Amino acid sequence: MEFPVFKTERLSLLRIASGDLEHIYRGLSDPRVIQYYGVSYPTLEATQEQMEWFAGLEESGTGLWWKVCSADGKTFFGCLGFSSLSQEHRKAEIGFWLLPEYWGHGILAEAVPLVVDYAFKGLAVHRIEALVESKNLKSKRAMEKLGFVFEGRMRDCEIKGRRFISLDIYSTINEAL
Repeated sequence: MEFPVFKTERLSLLRIASGDLEHIYRGLSDPRVIQYYGVSYPTLEATQEQMEWFAGLEESGTGLWWKVCSADGKTFFGCLGFSSLSQEHRKAEIGFWLLPEYWGHGILAEAVPLVVDYAFKGLAVHRIEALVESKNLKSKRAMEKLGFVFEGRMRDCEIKGRRFISLDIYSTINEAL
């Protein structure tokens, strides 16, 4: 199967490549990005683990992640994708992050519907869910603006930095299936 690529007037969603390592490191080492994100890396070399994770999802059929960049592909904004893709249960988990200088520019509002539509129509996914740290108000607002429905909170369900965190569950359903 050919990797799906999406383009709008403003954005391109492309396959993450080895040349993107520095961009991924810049995002996943930035304290503002990783404050509510579950993964971070202290060095460029350590970030290779994330690159392997992206490739592993694609190889195993359990997810797909894209780099989100300018329409010409020259400016990197962040990453967006699915993990925990289950053909059996026809669901996936969506995740994303943007470099802070691109927050509030409507990038997710433009990019997320493209991959949600692909999951629904191209992968026959019925449910897409997002797990958002309860204190991450910006991401929670983004999920609601994107039409995801708040389903509830898993209290103290994970440990991050030696403290328990709660996760809020959001979802969208493919009503056509």
